[in-house]
Amino acid sequence: MIGSLTRIFFAEWRKLRRPTLLLGTIGAVAFFSVLVSSLLFLLIDSPQGNGDRGVRITREMLALPSGSTQAFTSIGNLLGIIALCVFAAQTAQEYSLGTLRNLLVRQPGRIRLLIGKLASMKAFAVIMTLVGAVISIGVSYVLAGSKDVSTTLWFNSDGRLEIAQTLLNVFISILGFGIIGMVLGIIFRSPITSISLGVLWLLIVENIVGAVKASTLEWLPGSQLATVAAGGTDTISYTHALSLSGIYVGVALVIATVLFTKRDVAN
Repeated sequence: MIGSLTRIFFAEWRKLRRPTLLLGTIGAVAFFSVLVSSLLFLLIDSPQGNGDRGVRITREMLALPSGSTQAFTSIGNLLGIIALCVFAAQTAQEYSLGTLRNLLVRQPGRIRLLIGKLASMKAFAVIMTLVGAVISIGVSYVLAGSKDVSTTLWFNSDGRLEIAQTLLNVFISILGFGIIGMVLGIIFRSPITSISLGVLWLLIVENIVGAVKASTLEWLPGSQLATVAAGGTDTISYTHALSLSGIYVGVALVIATVLFTKRDVAN
């Protein structure tokens, strides 16, 4: 059992570490990490704000132990969308290219195959989280000095605890988005359709619905996962977001498991 799961893990990892996919994903993570972290500090004196939706993040706030991860929490949603696209494409293309049928010839246990694939994608999510954190915190530290932001508390015991908590929260968020992408890939069996619908919902539908009625953001899946990455917000508590996200992801996994095990593998 463990041996077969290990083989499935490395077989999936072989696909995920292809230079075009791995370097492209890391490049996107690095781009958004540098962009958001830079804007947070470069616009610190802007009257229009330097945070999400025009929020003003002051020097005093950035000097707190949580200051080193302030920018990183803001990109959790963007990293999640990247994960959704990658996981959806990798899952759906096995149907469209017909490779899933070949995999099942070697490993007929569909549940085992799904678990191994999910484990490999978890490892990919860990890499995304670590790369984003290192770049974001590094850029924040470099720019803090030029903007008179104190970094004294960033790496003391409280600061290290904040970094560890943020890493965990962002990882949970990225993994949640990725699992949803994986489920979309299994449901629609088309990379373009899976990615399009996922991004359309997260970037357009949820924003429109939230703008019309703000209270709906307390229940929409993308909003909950973004809140988990941020460690909670003024309007949505962390425990509420984590619990609801767990329900959404759990239901999605049940649907995906049933479809993956019962449906024909042809596209």
